[in-house]
Amino acid sequence: MTTTAEASLERVWEVLDAVPDPEIPVVSLRELGILRDVRRAADDTLEIVITPTYSGCPAMYQIAEDIGAALNEAGFENHRIETVLAPAWTTDWMTDAARDKLRQYGIAPPMGNCGSAEHAPQERPIRFVPRVVDKPACPRCGSSHTERLAQFGSTACKALYRCMDCREPFDYFKPY
Repeated sequence: MTTTAEASLERVWEVLDAVPDPEIPVVSLRELGILRDVRRAADDTLEIVITPTYSGCPAMYQIAEDIGAALNEAGFENHRIETVLAPAWTTDWMTDAARDKLRQYGIAPPMGNCGSAEHAPQERPIRFVPRVVDKPACPRCGSSHTERLAQFGSTACKALYRCMDCREPFDYFKPY
């Protein structure tokens, strides 16, 4: 049997499930892995924990504002939003649904994983030479015959690619 407090937290998660990323509105903050935790503090204040996709993400103010507005609209007015930088966000935290939605939206999702088992930080070797990375498939036609045009696309977390078959440009969400 769930307690009232547990039911309340479940309701908060449901509310926040509907908050879209301001830069990629087809995916929610939760699906991207930005929304890390929802909990009650000792003073009964709701604490919402978020982690930016990278420490300089310009959308974090908007994300916090959107979360606050969604909570206020749902009647959860006593809340605070905490931004944590450690462990650093990784594309491993994205859900499969987010990856599918990115592809349907025209953004190639990150390939593979970055090795974060169960979202926990782990030691990884520092590499001083670029690693060979497979080229992302075009989200429009599916061809893997693509080329990188620029290291940064519409946002710093994406690179700009072009499909050599259908000739369409597309963003690729870089793996972190």
